[in-house]
Amino acid sequence: QVQLVESGGGLVQAGGSLRLSCAASVSIFSITYMGWYRQAPGKQREFVATITKGGNTNYADSVKGRFTISRDNANNTVYLQMNSLKPEDTAVYYCNARGLNPTYNYWGQGTQVTVSS
Repeated sequence: QVQLVESGGGLVQAGGSLRLSCAASVSIFSITYMGWYRQAPGKQREFVATITKGGNTNYADSVKGRFTISRDNANNTVYLQMNSLKPEDTAVYYCNARGLNPTYNYWGQGTQVTVSS
């Protein structure tokens, strides 16, 4: 069982920055994919970014160039640096840990990000 705890959300003005953290209860060194997803009110959860255990990253087009995902294996933490925030980035952001086995798929409780215009 993997527990993921997100932090760092809050209220920020458009153009501002936030850094989200996701602390895992287990070593993330060998977890294939660590990622961030988000869900805005009335919308489905959507992909934001992932990072593989090898350090390869992938981003949604809507955040490319503004968001950066990183992982600190020594501290079992994944980060999402969010710059140039827009009101449409407002959502609950969820951390995800996923392996090649589809049963290895864990979610955090989410952290709210609100961007005011």
